[in-house]
Amino acid sequence: GVHRSARKGAGVEFGGHRNYVPGDDLRWLDRHALMRHSRLVVRQFETETERHVQLLLDASASMGYRSEHAPAAKLAYAALLAAALGYVATKERDPVGLSWIGGAEVESLPARAGSDDFERLLATLERAQASGADAAGVASWQEALRPLGERSPRGSVLVVFSDLMDIPLQAADELARVATRSRKIVLVRVLDPAEADFPFEGPLRLRSPEGSQLVETDGGRARRGYLEALQRISDEWSQRLLPRGGSLLTVVTRDDPVRALRRVLGTIAGNEGERA
Repeated sequence: GVHRSARKGAGVEFGGHRNYVPGDDLRWLDRHALMRHSRLVVRQFETETERHVQLLLDASASMGYRSEHAPAAKLAYAALLAAALGYVATKERDPVGLSWIGGAEVESLPARAGSDDFERLLATLERAQASGADAAGVASWQEALRPLGERSPRGSVLVVFSDLMDIPLQAADELARVATRSRKIVLVRVLDPAEADFPFEGPLRLRSPEGSQLVETDGGRARRGYLEALQRISDEWSQRLLPRGGSLLTVVTRDDPVRALRRVLGTIAGNEGERA
């Protein structure tokens, strides 16, 4: 729907403060807050404006996982949410762009707002296939994020879909750097029901979809440690995104897509989600 974005311009209104992070525009430092509280904070402003929406999808092999009772693979579910976000944005005439991390060769799309551009977005999302382990390296994130950081104007929103499996924490730092010029980052972690719950019992053999690693364990005994590690990944990414005002939320492919979309939109608006 109609939105307000943090951007300096005509009809500007004061929109609050946030902590200063390296890379912020020094013009917006609040000197009075510095003298009063001895800490650096940045003033933010709001105005009605178009908002560029950049969609970044992880299409590495792990995103192709689909357990026995899951309605769809993780990449298919992420593509559905991305398409819905694109539809909402183009209805408001907001430009939408599409980029990828890993996967087979699928074209990236510049941010545009026409109806023909939305149809092209849908066609591109439908062609996506999960393959390879490209998303596991920091270099892949740098390659995908650098052009977005250069092209995205102030007030843009970057929505990233990934399962965060086997991705180093340095990639979170690369993601956080994109938010240095009043851009909003929303990271949507997409999990399969089996990954979210780990319902396995008895002897279990697990094979990595992005390598040759093979683990043999007992499902019941491994569940607690696995779920703790799963939560730890989310916590660590949240801690990296927090200084930039980023947000992280987790969705599972069994979730109602409409409710999941509302959560993403609420997080973009700053009203909902697992605030990072």
